[in-house]
Amino acid sequence: KKRTFLSETLEWIDALVFGVFWVIIFNQFLFQLFLIPSPSMVDTLLVKDRVVVFKDQYGVEVYPAGPKVAEQNRRVQRDDIITFYNPEYDSKGPIFDILSQAIYMGTLSLVNIDKNEDGTPAERLYVKRAAGLGGDNIYFNNGNVYIKASGTGEWMEENKWRKENNLSSGPNRSVDQSLYPGLKAYARITAFNENGIAIPSALIEDFQIIQNSEYSYIFDYYEYSREYNKAKACINPDSLSARSDEAVYRTGIYVPAGYVLPLGDNRDNSQDGRYFGPVSETKVNGRVVARFWPIGRIGLLTEG
Repeated sequence: KKRTFLSETLEWIDALVFGVFWVIIFNQFLFQLFLIPSPSMVDTLLVKDRVVVFKDQYGVEVYPAGPKVAEQNRRVQRDDIITFYNPEYDSKGPIFDILSQAIYMGTLSLVNIDKNEDGTPAERLYVKRAAGLGGDNIYFNNGNVYIKASGTGEWMEENKWRKENNLSSGPNRSVDQSLYPGLKAYARITAFNENGIAIPSALIEDFQIIQNSEYSYIFDYYEYSREYNKAKACINPDSLSARSDEAVYRTGIYVPAGYVLPLGDNRDNSQDGRYFGPVSETKVNGRVVARFWPIGRIGLLTEG
């Protein structure tokens, strides 16, 4: 049969569609390539690292963000680096969600049509470390993590607890602890100003700590919010809502059964479970197992 330009073009289109179809199938049910969009996992994962995610590690999604099958006894393990659906993601509708995911997977993560209003890629999926499991209590103070693991009765500082349990040393801090008095002063000053209370000179002096540093902004929103709500509760001790808001920070975060508390390894620059709380294991869609780009950073991540 005589070959024409049209027939050649149709054959190429057919082969391309066939290839993309199988790429989507593999990405949906077996593995997915994922581009790291933010510094929340530094130094374990850097911005623009490309990683391989095993999609059937915790059950198989029927369709993107859909229900999972075969998830029985396939639970998230402590310290797994996981991908999960962003609890604060603003969906544009199920059709767009599925279409954008199909394009993202079909182009091996090269094309992402899901954008924020400012043109930056929307983070529908987050990558974090499963730091807390069902039954754990997690408490934060000055950016440091303290854990009361399920079945234990005492709080332990995370680094010590990790060392004793042979867990990853990936989680890290970068902010100097000496800056926290300035941050707390900033939070109290804000609460005092909102209630028309004169600012003590001692608070102004403490505030100078961060004003004279490279962190002339709120570098730890969780700690800032905790101190702010604590000040409000002291100013308005009769306010039930103020006392309730303050108690949330004082008691820490409890992780219910069937949930995980995901935290970024870059503890000083991560939007994680401190802010949106524990995440159901049904919303965890895979485990990051390897980094394949850039070439100089190729390696397995199965040990965290």
